[in-house]
Amino acid sequence: MKKKKIINNKKLNIFFRNYLNNLINVAKTINSENLNKAVTLIVETIKKKNCIFVCGNGGSAAIANHYICDFFKQLSKYTKLKAKIRSLNSDSYLISAISNDISYNQIFKIQAERYITKKDILILISSSGNSENIKEVLKFCKKKKIRTIGFSNFSGGYLKKNCTISVHSKVNNYGIGEDINHILMHMIMQFIASQNLSTKSKKIIF
Repeated sequence: MKKKKIINNKKLNIFFRNYLNNLINVAKTINSENLNKAVTLIVETIKKKNCIFVCGNGGSAAIANHYICDFFKQLSKYTKLKAKIRSLNSDSYLISAISNDISYNQIFKIQAERYITKKDILILISSSGNSENIKEVLKFCKKKKIRTIGFSNFSGGYLKKNCTISVHSKVNNYGIGEDINHILMHMIMQFIASQNLSTKSKKIIF
């Protein structure tokens, strides 16, 4: 008895090529001027020894935490830049306490009230741009005149309209949207590293 193929290789290859093409096409929709502004602000913040904070929900929370690995460790591996960067998603005990005793909508805002100053920046990652906890911390930042960078997908929602610098990709697919935001995180860090190589770093191997 022949074993039935679980995967149709032809269909998989077609799907794979289409997915990559969609990823490339979506990347082309990003406003390069806004991306330039975002990179400039991040570099300025690092060089002035101020703090970068990041936050997001779900898959975007994972991307936010990944920022710490790359900007905290990788950047200092190849350059003399020492980024002060912190994720508002990292302290699970604090998030659970705020969620349980106050409201999940306040998990980022309450931390921002304690940690973020006018000289710092906040990077927000949200596919819809409409998560209530994203809205709340963004309202706080606008009130306190704290600069923000928003990475969003779909229509961009509240985040696109209200952040200081919007890096928006037009896509109605969570997977591709999150892929784009993750790629942008790696691309920004690697570009900054390539422009600030220390004398000991002849080439970058990521």
